[in-house]
Amino acid sequence: MKDYIIINPIDNVAVVLRPFSKGEVVENITLSEDIPQAHKVALKPIKKGENVIKYGSPIGHATTDIHVGEHVHTHNVATNLDDVISYTYEPNYPKVSGYLSDRTVEVYERANGEYGIRNELWIIQTVGCVSGMAKDIIENFKSKYDTSKIDGVYTFQHPFGCSQMGADLNLTRTLLQDMVKHPNAGGVLVLGLGCEENLVSTFKDTLGSYDPKRVRFLIAQEVEDEVKEGTKLLKELYDQMKDDRRVTKPLSVLRIGLKCGGSDGMSGITANPLLGRFSDFLAVNGATTVLGEVPEMFGAEQLLMARAKDKETFDKIVNLINEFKGYFKNHHQVIYDNPSPGNKKGGITTLEDKSLGCTQKAGASVVQDVLKMGERIRTNGLNLLCTPGNDLVATTTLGCSGCQMVLFTTGRGTPFGGFIPTVKIATNTALATHKSNWIDFNAGDLVDKKDMDHLLEDFIDLICDIASGKKKAKNEQNHFREISIFKDGVVL
Repeated sequence: MKDYIIINPIDNVAVVLRPFSKGEVVENITLSEDIPQAHKVALKPIKKGENVIKYGSPIGHATTDIHVGEHVHTHNVATNLDDVISYTYEPNYPKVSGYLSDRTVEVYERANGEYGIRNELWIIQTVGCVSGMAKDIIENFKSKYDTSKIDGVYTFQHPFGCSQMGADLNLTRTLLQDMVKHPNAGGVLVLGLGCEENLVSTFKDTLGSYDPKRVRFLIAQEVEDEVKEGTKLLKELYDQMKDDRRVTKPLSVLRIGLKCGGSDGMSGITANPLLGRFSDFLAVNGATTVLGEVPEMFGAEQLLMARAKDKETFDKIVNLINEFKGYFKNHHQVIYDNPSPGNKKGGITTLEDKSLGCTQKAGASVVQDVLKMGERIRTNGLNLLCTPGNDLVATTTLGCSGCQMVLFTTGRGTPFGGFIPTVKIATNTALATHKSNWIDFNAGDLVDKKDMDHLLEDFIDLICDIASGKKKAKNEQNHFREISIFKDGVVL
């Protein structure tokens, strides 16, 4: 197997799959300098102002003449992107691979017809200042009762719910309400202080439909001993959920979030295409995937727009992109100031380079719907969701949309986990080996020893096992569970 790859026949760069030294040969070209792993080398002369082509698309332009065999990166390439642009609806639906047979998973069926992959007991705090109290309640509850019949008892710290106004307060409330109704929770205690902006009374009145047997409310200022009262309410919830049992259902009940972070030059070659094939597999079999990270669609958004199921959905994608660009401009920030330092060190040069790799997680399926932040999934198949690129904010928002699990590709590595299982897929074998305590699956095998079809089968097996509770994701094993809520406005 070659230790470099030319992704598309029209590319004028190759990506090296290991570190190359000056004088080594790539595609009959002698390198004029060292090239780090996952970085690009020029296959042809690229004149100043000429496009650099990767994935068969421009990823920017040369800022100086680039000679054959030279390192192609941030020192000699700049983005072509700039500002808000207009788009034309030009549908183009690629062929989707659908030869894999459906699978089944073992899940928890909820009263509202949704399905959870975990049966956990949660405390959802309406305001940040009750975080310590929530922990005390859980510790006291676990010291008194055996919780082995469920999948765990958790709370999720956040700093919001007070000193917020308008859209920020509404979004905080909405996302926390989404968590209360999440199917991975078999029971939820909503815990408030009593004087916050996000009052428990308002939270309850605007919660919408929920199972009163599985949700309790506690206002700490209204009871003498909040730990004692909270423990009693957790016990009531535990008694309701302790006998829940998994049932066998088709794969179509799964709702999976797609995310990447700490990306490198291998992301668009191994892990993200693997997720793309997996996303198509789910779509063919009636399940749902959700792609967020709107800033990491910039430069590749027209590929997604061309796959909108209809003009209405196309218009939603246009609004998704342009409204997020407007968010950057409202804060006087450069729209295309990306990728991150870690991305650049890993071989990603421009935002186009990052986005063309990032959006491969969405495969080739038709885009069925577009969700705003806080909205819950309405349509099976591939969805787009308004989130920033930030790992924890995006993962939280994906979970709040109704995803039971997030698949997270990474070339640099990260240990974090959201409030739902957060499965880490390494883009390269070195990372998977070095940080095996973080990584759940090695997509680097694509360039080492396995073809896509066999690796996809292995990956499907793993995800079905995690969804069915036969395995835990590494973030669950490490007890890494966090949330982060998007904030745009002032803090009082």
